[in-house]
Amino acid sequence: MNTIQMEQRTLTPSKVVCIGRNYVDHIAELNNEVPDDMVVFIKPNSAISSTLKAFQQEPIHYEGELCFVYEQGRFSAVGFGLDLTKRGLQNKLKAKGLPWERAKAFDGAALFSEFVAISPEDKDFTFELSINDEVVQQGHIGLMIYNPETILAQLSTFITLNEGDIVMTGTPKGVGEIKAGSIFKGQVSLKGQLLLTQVWQAV
Repeated sequence: MNTIQMEQRTLTPSKVVCIGRNYVDHIAELNNEVPDDMVVFIKPNSAISSTLKAFQQEPIHYEGELCFVYEQGRFSAVGFGLDLTKRGLQNKLKAKGLPWERAKAFDGAALFSEFVAISPEDKDFTFELSINDEVVQQGHIGLMIYNPETILAQLSTFITLNEGDIVMTGTPKGVGEIKAGSIFKGQVSLKGQLLLTQVWQAV
């Protein structure tokens, strides 16, 4: 089983729960419709990796996201994650009304920074992704259609989150194709103060 790091602890998520279409600008970017309900899909533990691959059967697209670890009934830690997508395949599946797993849940489709513990009062999170020192994505909880509290409340009505599971809260506009050799840097801040930085080099 794949693991993640949280301040000198190792956690083993049973799954990664992803929220899709949670930023209006990103919905428009991909020419999707604003959904009537929260869009949810799952990545298995086997999707978690530390290697950022630019190609797996086809070019891979990045989506930077604010992520949370679930423990003891709440989000206990925050981190930065990359939701990797086989965009060409996803578009074909969507056109046929088929599930996205082949495009979203493949091995290596989820990468995460180390997670930093937070308190229930911590809410004013921002994050950004830069590639080769150019900022390509920026997000803030205030821009989400469903904020983390609402996400957790809605998930609790139909799915069990196990200790250490990760919730990815959606991606803002600025997604694109990964180029081998590029340096990706994800950062998360709380009230304007930098909490964490994660760097990957695409291969």
